[in-house]
Amino acid sequence: MTDIATSTRREFLGGAGAAAATYSAGWFAGPSTASAAGAAETRKRDRSDERNDRNPNRDPLAIHRSTLVVNGLDPSNLSPEYLDMSRRVGIGAWLRAAHQTLTEFATSHVFYDEYRDRIVVARTAREIRAAYAQGKIAQILGWQSVEQLTEDSSRRVYSGPAIINLRAYYEMGLRTCGIAYNLANDFGGGCLEPEKGLTRNGRRLVEEIHKLGILLDVGGHTGEQTSLDALAMSSGVPVVCTHTNIQAINDNPRCTSDRVIEGIARTGGVVGITAASDYHVRSRNDTAARTPQAGLDKHLDQYDYVKKLVGVDHVGLGPDFIFGYPNQAVPVSAAASESVKVPEKNPNWSARHVTPEVTSPQPPWPYIKGFERIDELPNVTRGLIARGWSTAEIRKVLGENWLRVYERVWPG
Repeated sequence: MTDIATSTRREFLGGAGAAAATYSAGWFAGPSTASAAGAAETRKRDRSDERNDRNPNRDPLAIHRSTLVVNGLDPSNLSPEYLDMSRRVGIGAWLRAAHQTLTEFATSHVFYDEYRDRIVVARTAREIRAAYAQGKIAQILGWQSVEQLTEDSSRRVYSGPAIINLRAYYEMGLRTCGIAYNLANDFGGGCLEPEKGLTRNGRRLVEEIHKLGILLDVGGHTGEQTSLDALAMSSGVPVVCTHTNIQAINDNPRCTSDRVIEGIARTGGVVGITAASDYHVRSRNDTAARTPQAGLDKHLDQYDYVKKLVGVDHVGLGPDFIFGYPNQAVPVSAAASESVKVPEKNPNWSARHVTPEVTSPQPPWPYIKGFERIDELPNVTRGLIARGWSTAEIRKVLGENWLRVYERVWPG
């Protein structure tokens, strides 16, 4: 525990539940299109019973089949194989937020056209529910940061903060947007420079994000002060952190402080929990080339912590898998650069953005044992059951909390 944790939280962390039983990947044969389309009927049950249902023998499969499960952040490559994996565990919506340029957005839309019977871009919560009723995965498009607005990819030159271009990406389906990726940019500070606040351009950016009806993503990669500044500008609209872990549990720069989590909850927003092992167990002072892989209990602690801190309505899935990426054998710098440089192509994997205080220098980087791929999601559900979470609470984590936010932010 770090200094920011209270004695009550120390007691909570010391009394975390026992390890949950795990399933191997691929255990779930998956719902048919007919069962997905009929899920609304399955969900017509007494909600008071679900709030009190803590039977330790509940079947994760039954809960998944009757819930619109939202993969709250996952930049994995588009492929038929990943669609299969997602469907096997009942994923109904998938936020694929990465660092797509205009060309990459266009390429993604070619995939959606080719597999239109299995996946469709959704721009509103209503479209998410419509896709689910048709047995399709609703794809939500997002950015983890906004370096794309400061780079002219056609000429490969720095072009300044062209905030007006955000409208074009919105029209192509962009619905979530972060501010900075670990380091400072024209708009604000990253998690490696947490003291840097929102710049004047950053304030204009946040105003435009809210004006367009894009969901603002703070915390995680974005620095603490920039996140707090953005939250202060976001009265009356939910703000989220799509993928992070808890700084009070593990003092890693990539993890989010209680101050930011509480600020997000006050807006009505949600904090998505990643499955990245290092963010659970590697602290900013670790020097090992590779930190040992964390187990599922460490991951379940994160949901318990957010539930205790701000309530069950403000926690969701944000696993941040990179399925289909090559092993990221990135040379890691000793420390972050002090200067703001022209963004590189795909800058999130550069040595400037991935440092030993955040991530093990020796790739590939592991995920939580028992939750290393999206088709191991039932292990998380089983773990929450074992810790006494009710069926209603589990449904909120699996998707209902994200859907509530989407309905408030996205018009239509």
